[in-house]
Amino acid sequence: MNFINELDPIWQEKWKNAGFEQAMPIQEQMIPEMLAGNDIVAESPTGSGKTLAYVLPILQRINPEKKSVQAMIVAPSQELSMQIVNVLREWTEGTDVTVTQLIGGANMQRQLEKLKKKPAIVVGTPGRLSELVKTKKLKMHEIRMLVLDEGDQLMAREHRNLMKDLIEKTQHDRQLVLVSATITEEVELVADRLMNHPTRLRVTAEDLPMQGKVTHSFIKVDERDKTDLLRRISHIEGMKGLAFVNNLDQLLMKENKLKFRDAKIVTLHSEMNKDQRKKALDSFRNGEVSILIATEVAARGLDIDAVTHVIHVDVPQSVEQYMHRSGRTGRAGADGEVLTLLAYADERHYKKFTKELPSKPVQKILHGGQLVAGNSKTVSEKGKK
Repeated sequence: MNFINELDPIWQEKWKNAGFEQAMPIQEQMIPEMLAGNDIVAESPTGSGKTLAYVLPILQRINPEKKSVQAMIVAPSQELSMQIVNVLREWTEGTDVTVTQLIGGANMQRQLEKLKKKPAIVVGTPGRLSELVKTKKLKMHEIRMLVLDEGDQLMAREHRNLMKDLIEKTQHDRQLVLVSATITEEVELVADRLMNHPTRLRVTAEDLPMQGKVTHSFIKVDERDKTDLLRRISHIEGMKGLAFVNNLDQLLMKENKLKFRDAKIVTLHSEMNKDQRKKALDSFRNGEVSILIATEVAARGLDIDAVTHVIHVDVPQSVEQYMHRSGRTGRAGADGEVLTLLAYADERHYKKFTKELPSKPVQKILHGGQLVAGNSKTVSEKGKK
């Protein structure tokens, strides 16, 4: 953890006060590289300490006396950018470093007022940042450090052109850092085209300390019965499940059906406003509801503690997506379960990519308000005895 000694006393003090026993592997690798000013492509699982791995070097390298935007952090969702801002505010409390959030769905006028004060760091979503650059309210050539968080999402088709445009407007000698839980081909293209000899860093789930034991399981279910099964799962004692569906239409349909039943479930999606999203997340975090259903994009970067289950309502499209979603449970030494609601049509696809798992997935059923191993046949046989 030598990098801590390279930081200014104020950041060393903050690290000590935060009570960290040890640095996470991605922090050990990335902080020295960032302090050296190198371009970086870093792959590390969700929840492995990536945010602090770029926040600390940014704070170290910023000059609070200089009145210009020196660092920009881009995130694909409002939630993730809000979480990044919260981390920055925690660390900059009592210092002269200023931070402003620039996200869609928030008051533009208020953001412009804050920008006029020349904050040292801005955190934002691609659409809003692009709008502010186009109207010349935000000057990309002043930026010395540009971080793309969840870079694979930012480089997916939806944001790709906006992002390339933003990056190309920066000076050639700025530092470009891209972090993600999965590195895709699009990310590699950006690295080749827009970075200066990037350092490539990779941390896997096995490298992380205190990984809990994660069970992979599935329940066979007709597609049309998935919503009702989710409702029943939401009543399992101690359940705190993050459930994923593959597209927004499916999510909205399920949301409508569940509203009329006593489901302990909330949804999170891109058509909700800021207050609705906050209300949904709060009710899940404080245990009022036991399942949060989201699309991949809506759930990106959400920092939720003690998730007992990741539920794939729809089988993911790729093994990377399966692993990425599944990484939300079994953290900080706690055990977890990854449960797939498996329709007949998806069986072959599911079997193909679960072959790569360390242990074979277990078939389960919901019996007596609990998830138990077995199939409906074994349970009816037990009933006969």
